[in-house]
Amino acid sequence: MQKIILKHALKKALDFNGKANPKVVLGQVLREEPEFKKDVPKLLKEIEAVIKDVEKLSLEKIKEKLEKDFSELLQEKQETKVEGPLKPLPNAEKGKVIVRIAPSPSGALHIGHAYGAALNYEYAKMYEGKLILRIEDTNPENIYPSAYELIEHDAQWICENKVAQVMIQSSRLGIYYDYAEKLVAINKAYVCICDAEEWKELKVKAIACPCRSLSSKEQSLRYAKMFNGYAEGEAVLRLKTDITDKNPAMRDFSIMRINEHVHPKTGKEQRVWPLMVFSVAIDDHESGITHVMNGKDHADNAKKEAIIMEYLGWKAPIYLHWGRINFQGMRLSTSETRLKIDQNEYHGWDDIRLPFLPALRKRGYQPEAFRKFAIDIGLSLNDKTVSKEEFWKLVNAYNKDIVEPTSNRYFFIDDPIKIDIQGAEKKEVSIDLHPEFPKRGKRIFKTTDEFFISQSDFKQLGEGYVHRLMDCLNFKLKGKKFVYHSDSYDEYKNSEEKGKIIHWLPTKNTLNVEVLLETGQAVQGLGEEGLKNAKEGDVIQLERRFFARVNENKKNKVQCYYLHH
Repeated sequence: MQKIILKHALKKALDFNGKANPKVVLGQVLREEPEFKKDVPKLLKEIEAVIKDVEKLSLEKIKEKLEKDFSELLQEKQETKVEGPLKPLPNAEKGKVIVRIAPSPSGALHIGHAYGAALNYEYAKMYEGKLILRIEDTNPENIYPSAYELIEHDAQWICENKVAQVMIQSSRLGIYYDYAEKLVAINKAYVCICDAEEWKELKVKAIACPCRSLSSKEQSLRYAKMFNGYAEGEAVLRLKTDITDKNPAMRDFSIMRINEHVHPKTGKEQRVWPLMVFSVAIDDHESGITHVMNGKDHADNAKKEAIIMEYLGWKAPIYLHWGRINFQGMRLSTSETRLKIDQNEYHGWDDIRLPFLPALRKRGYQPEAFRKFAIDIGLSLNDKTVSKEEFWKLVNAYNKDIVEPTSNRYFFIDDPIKIDIQGAEKKEVSIDLHPEFPKRGKRIFKTTDEFFISQSDFKQLGEGYVHRLMDCLNFKLKGKKFVYHSDSYDEYKNSEEKGKIIHWLPTKNTLNVEVLLETGQAVQGLGEEGLKNAKEGDVIQLERRFFARVNENKKNKVQCYYLHH
């Protein structure tokens, strides 16, 4: 608090000929640290006391102190107006913004990760900056070896293959060790060998443990012993902070511990591992991260990381947080999903029943749909509960806008039944591959008086009505007979006996089609011959049914994955 107050008091005094307005300084302090709002009267007294001391200094001395301790306030900030779909970032300069996403390799990325990755990427794109992917694998006990490749693939997919750099923390252990040793040497960290439960009791009571006051020399010996002397759980490296901090989580928190679990990348070679806040602080600095955007559950971690950076003489990035997004009705646990994959309940991360990115990509979802969702939600501290239905309604609408123009149309009949339409003559029916893009080509059907229609349509045909085989002909049901009526759509449309428009196929030149639904069920049926021209990976529309992605197209059978309506 004192440091933040002093910074703004000095700056205001320099700007206003040695005088600083306490209320103006109060506003600056609260803007930087909203948590201080809990006790404004006390804060204002502190500000007034600091200002009294500052106003005793000459302008030269004030500027000297600012240059020494808060030089960033003396730099002219060039505010760059950046046009984009998101709210501007504070203190962001075009071409200089560097952001990161930092998943742990416990499994593939899911829709929650997609929001975070997309939001960071859209900001990087908006400011012509760069996005870094950092895989945080310093907890050897919770690593799924295949996740390294899965995560990189998923992240590149969401971010238009524009992830600028991929970092893996387990390859940087030597760097963390060096900085930890430096903190010990400057008396900012100490090795604690107290019993864990005893330490917790002392921390709650805001009492320093006996290890804290030992000499730097003794601490250096203890730190070296962590690598080959102490057993797992016997020693941790703690950062020296304010042991009386109002938030117990901030009191002398751990930054390195011993873990002898076998790591998939380093094996048994290393046994000392950094805690997340320590490795993150170092990596953010070395990567030049300017803005950190993640969930507000990381707010305490951000403060810890800023303390580490301050001790090492570094400037912390700007920390911004979003509120919790509760995806109601969807299971997003990677550990739970891994277990079900191991038990063969799911065949893999791309099982289309899952809300994980490999599965959604397999079904035909486009990355831009998830980026549009992230832009729509934006960067807000408000918690949100998004129901399964609401989420997919939004994402499906975004995805439909993307795939609809490129998706060719094809007829598909599930559970087919053959009907004879008396009086129907042989003809050739020509239908556009896409009604809005006639230049794309035609589908040609050669028909007789025999057609396939679906059982569900068959059951809904009422007697006495004029029904229509879409883009082909009109017919009536008389008793149990189907009788040709006319060809023209206008005659059907204007008929007082207008009935159903139904899909159909000729009884020759069809393909077997299987559609795998997101429930895991398979729908069998027939498709038009033109489907043989659809390539594996194409998103198509099975007319008046739904969009689907072609998975396999072999000889006389096409297999598709259901996408959405």
